[in-house]
Amino acid sequence: MLIAGIGVWLVYQLPPVQQRLEWRLDAAGGIVRGWIRPGDTLPTPVGVAAAADFTPWPTATPRPTGTADPQAVPTLIPTPLPAAVSLPAPAWEKQDWNNCGPATLALALRYYGWEGDQHDISDLLKPDRGDKNVNPEEMAYYVRTRAGWLDAQYRVGGDLETLKRLLAAGFPVVIEKSLILPESEGGGGWAAHYVLLTGYDDAAGTFTTQDTYHGADVPVSYAELDERWRAFNRVYMIIYAVEQAESVFRLLGDDADPDLNRQNALEISQTEVAESSDDAYAWFNLGSNLVYFERYGEAARAFDTALSLGLPWRFTRYQFGPYIAYFHQGRFDDMIELADATLFRTQKAEESLLWRGWARYRLGRVGDALQDFQAALAINPNYLDAQYAVDYALGGG
Repeated sequence: MLIAGIGVWLVYQLPPVQQRLEWRLDAAGGIVRGWIRPGDTLPTPVGVAAAADFTPWPTATPRPTGTADPQAVPTLIPTPLPAAVSLPAPAWEKQDWNNCGPATLALALRYYGWEGDQHDISDLLKPDRGDKNVNPEEMAYYVRTRAGWLDAQYRVGGDLETLKRLLAAGFPVVIEKSLILPESEGGGGWAAHYVLLTGYDDAAGTFTTQDTYHGADVPVSYAELDERWRAFNRVYMIIYAVEQAESVFRLLGDDADPDLNRQNALEISQTEVAESSDDAYAWFNLGSNLVYFERYGEAARAFDTALSLGLPWRFTRYQFGPYIAYFHQGRFDDMIELADATLFRTQKAEESLLWRGWARYRLGRVGDALQDFQAALAINPNYLDAQYAVDYALGGG
């Protein structure tokens, strides 16, 4: 029996075998973990405030004064948009397991003549195939460091008009939205997904998406896209040749400046919370935007409300604002509870490992913290935050 087990293990180490079986074993494990700990939502922190009692902003929210780069905030000149736009679609490729971010970024880069594929990107951003998330920050980093003739900007709080304006000017747009997975894929249900927009049609009321999961030239209605997009604070990314920077910033207007963009997004989330106080995504977006301005107490209460209303169990695979807000409020037990829930169903989530480690460190559990930091670094050896955390813990702070 032992010899047979060793033989199976050795066969599994062969790259072609592992390539075929790894995702199936992970999916099966996700289904089993769902049976052991059923539930479609993340846990609610203890003692959360009721949404009706939450008043996190003054009547008039002060807007930032000045900008990070005054030259990057030209006046937006409105121009009539065409009724339809169709940009040349880059050569499509199907995403590898957990690889929609690198695969979608590969399509966007290919639009500008880049000749690589998704694996060139994932080798740097997520060398472990089981890692289920790539952040917009990581994707922008890849563009700036591996495709030097290109640059990338990502912003939040977008709207359909902004997407159309960028497309009409010849810039395809990457967005992150949700999709519903079949039961066979890790238990199914809600998950995050990147797509590349290459066109729109007002008559049909649809965007054209290059979708590395569903296929090329997939139409998505305006209403469906916005509904699925808002779970991610309506984040969008533009890639462009460096000499096109001025044109891109002019198209973005105020949103060219990150501070003004985030202020705009904060006001959108405030409005959406006021209009629908039982909308968990609106509350989460509010918390994310408050974190940007280091308003951690208000952000923590917004996240409390979002969690109490119910967020999909995969949510903290992709967005980490609650960890940051709770950390700055000294709510280390809540951080650990949230990370534990995430890691039980998503074992290779290096961001949750990192933040659970920081919570344990602040509670004096230095050995446990170091294990978390090292586990995060093992998943992604290029994760600089995890390397810093390991060095910090080993150096005694």
